[in-house]
Amino acid sequence: MRGPYRRRLVQGPPRINQFKPSGIPARALKNIILTIDEYEGIRLADYQGLDHSDAAEQMGISRPTFSRLIEKARNKVAQALIDGMILTIEGGNFDFTHNLYRCEDCGDTISRPAENRPVECPECGSQRINIFAGAGRHHGHGRKNK
Repeated sequence: MRGPYRRRLVQGPPRINQFKPSGIPARALKNIILTIDEYEGIRLADYQGLDHSDAAEQMGISRPTFSRLIEKARNKVAQALIDGMILTIEGGNFDFTHNLYRCEDCGDTISRPAENRPVECPECGSQRINIFAGAGRHHGHGRKNK
């Protein structure tokens, strides 16, 4: 019997949450959802080059669970590329360990642990800092694929 579903730890939200083929109107394309925890799996395994054990540890899940997650994520990315679909990154069952903030004056993006909001922009010194993405716990699986 399966154990309880664990929230996955995600370092932070993606800076870009949608990709689409150029030259084709969005209304003419199907959409596929890559959950944020699947995105994190790709970031850890394929972008950072971590092995499944190390990536699973960073996400707070078992190695077999990570292996299933990354297989599903890679399949979705391949499907979007091969079939020319919009790839939208949203939803999932996870907790952010970092949030993204944006300086309203210079546009710099700042990544900080979720409990450590920046007081001023390290780039220009402005105190006009707003949350860009993140902010705590998230769950749910996003919208259905079209």
